[in-house]
Amino acid sequence: MPKPLLQAAVDTSPSPHKLLPLDSSLFFKLVRVVNLTARPFQAGMGKAHQLTLNEWRVMVVLASHPGSAATEVAEATGLDKMSVSRALSGLGRLDRVVLKSDSSDQRRSQVYLSAAGRKLFARIGGHAVQRETELFNGVSAQELKAMGHTLDKLVLALKSSEPK
Repeated sequence: MPKPLLQAAVDTSPSPHKLLPLDSSLFFKLVRVVNLTARPFQAGMGKAHQLTLNEWRVMVVLASHPGSAATEVAEATGLDKMSVSRALSGLGRLDRVVLKSDSSDQRRSQVYLSAAGRKLFARIGGHAVQRETELFNGVSAQELKAMGHTLDKLVLALKSSEPK
């Protein structure tokens, strides 16, 4: 007698839960923290200021490292080059960045926040600092130092495993 259709469609492969246990996977927890911290951005700051999260990430780098090239921004943020390019285009459309040719290498452009970009960064930056403070409230200085050290090690490991 043939099996009922419903029984035949049941997947008997190993449970993905066993392969990557959701509740105990540190990788998934890192992804979740990033997503939970980013979630309110678009509805709040992003919408109010016509700004994407990647554009904001690029602005943070440029505020700290004026004159960075797009490849340096990609390196600092961990974003791929295309995402940085789109973010720079969006910022450029609203005159939030200025590109200048590098005097030592004409093929390279240095990117700076414009006056409008610096003004927007100053307006939003305080909210970002407040959000970071709230996120780490209840985490000791020692725990934060250890977490920073661990994250630095993870970044190095990821960078060394990237295809050249």
